[in-house]
Amino acid sequence: MNISDLIRLGVAPGEATRRGTDFIARYILKGLDRSILTETVEAIIKDPAAFIDDELRGDFARALIASGVVHRAEPAPWKQWGEGLEPEAVQQMARACQLPVAVAGALMPDAHVGYGLPIGGVLATENAVIPYAVGVDIACRMKLTVLDLPLRELDRQRENLIRAIETETRFGVGATFQQRREHAVIEADWGVSPVTRRNKDRAWAQLGTSGSGNHFVEFGVFTNEQPVEGLPAGEYVALLSHSGSRGTGAAVCDHYSKLAMSRHPDLPRELKHLAWLPLDSAEGQEYWAAMELMGRYAAANHSLIHRHIARHLRLEVLLDVENHHNFAWKERHRIDGVDRDVVVHRKGATPAGTGVLGIIPGSMATPGFLVRGKGSEPSLQSASHGAGRVMSRTRAKETFEWEKVNRQLKESGVKLISAGLDEVPGVYKDIHQVMAAQADLVEVLGRFDPKLVKMAPHGERPED
Repeated sequence: MNISDLIRLGVAPGEATRRGTDFIARYILKGLDRSILTETVEAIIKDPAAFIDDELRGDFARALIASGVVHRAEPAPWKQWGEGLEPEAVQQMARACQLPVAVAGALMPDAHVGYGLPIGGVLATENAVIPYAVGVDIACRMKLTVLDLPLRELDRQRENLIRAIETETRFGVGATFQQRREHAVIEADWGVSPVTRRNKDRAWAQLGTSGSGNHFVEFGVFTNEQPVEGLPAGEYVALLSHSGSRGTGAAVCDHYSKLAMSRHPDLPRELKHLAWLPLDSAEGQEYWAAMELMGRYAAANHSLIHRHIARHLRLEVLLDVENHHNFAWKERHRIDGVDRDVVVHRKGATPAGTGVLGIIPGSMATPGFLVRGKGSEPSLQSASHGAGRVMSRTRAKETFEWEKVNRQLKESGVKLISAGLDEVPGVYKDIHQVMAAQADLVEVLGRFDPKLVKMAPHGERPED
């Protein structure tokens, strides 16, 4: 047995796991029966008070009592949507549900391997926030605006539309505006964390920009067969964007994930990125405030992109929908028949509470969908945040060629303004299969087919 086994059995990382491994080592050195070692450890964990005066077992038992962790006989309950998911992603979800602070989990059909919690992983915890279960690009989000531009103008005004995108946002690592954008978020309290305080000027310089990796801004055709939020059924020109909190969000994640890891030095290698901060600790409250600020900042980025592009083209907005992922929410859920107040981390997963609208994109050559949540409790009221990758960026660059990709894009009626080879359609799952796998989680209200796509140029490293 090792530290991982002890954590799996519900032992809190730290002093309790140290005393546990000491007990195991002494047990073995004494030549005691190894065949019943696991059974012996489980007995101590189940009733530590019964062993506090035992010469061999007492230190471990007292550490268990001091840790205040209630033993959980089995991992927190979780459910998977979709088939054929990466085995390591499934294992990551299972490991996350073994944490002492875990309450429940869910794995979405677009899931793939991430740091600690898989992308597409949803984890509910009790009085704890896990920076890496929120993610590096805090509050990354989708925004869709339907515009009052006649559909025929999508082709006729192609160059004007491309010029609007390239003028009104910036792509790439460190991208900024020479003439800074204005938004009320800059007047917020950036002193909630030393990280946000240090990065306020950087954040302002990047305000309204789109970043790199899988972030995009694109025009396309939005189709709804039924009225949506007052928008009559029909076909419309729409603008869709995907980006987050840029370099400042990454800095927040880096600082507080390292802080969380320092609080739990005994977490095994496979769990270190799941280190948590107690929500009632000073560090936990500070991270939470910084995360909330990054949510406002990411929303401001999208608001400015859409506002400036609409103004550039002198268009009115007919429908405006957005949602975010890579975030943690304080919510109340019914878990194992009991209503509980929990912290729900959605790392690459879309909120899908009853009636909640969201956007789930495909790839640059496949449709995305406007959806309405069905409030499924087994999924912790969540859905996928996209199609999900099927290969790494490195493998994508080794596998695909622009000549063939461009032919596919042309057949799909897509004009690619710029992108990296690691973001071509073939690196993503079939979005139709993903949507079919979560039909019990969301209702499709509309479809978005991309036509003019702008991403960071080839060679940019990802931020997401």
